[in-house]
Amino acid sequence: MASEELLKPFYQRAIEAEERLSRLEAVLVGNKDAAKQEPSQLITELQAKLEAANAEALSEREKAKQLAMENEKHKYRISHLVRAVKEADQKLECMKVSAGHVSEATEQTSSKLEAMRL
Repeated sequence: MASEELLKPFYQRAIEAEERLSRLEAVLVGNKDAAKQEPSQLITELQAKLEAANAEALSEREKAKQLAMENEKHKYRISHLVRAVKEADQKLECMKVSAGHVSEATEQTSSKLEAMRL
């Protein structure tokens, strides 16, 4: 019994190794064309793919920089537009208040004129 318990981890590792081996064999069977190619040809293909990926990454970085700059410009414009709208609202409010005083003064003047006529 004790020997079975001692051997259990070894059996488990053997099973895992067999599974990995069967997966590798399946990959090799699936990649017969790759196995037939020269190693230098494979390296050349991989380098070309790597260069293409690097060029694409560089392009994406440039796009990100441009978008970030454009975003900052938009933020700057928005802040100025918000400030201009607030100032316009304040001026409008002042004009309403001033117009209220003018209309009150006009009403008082007209009531005085009417009182004079009577």
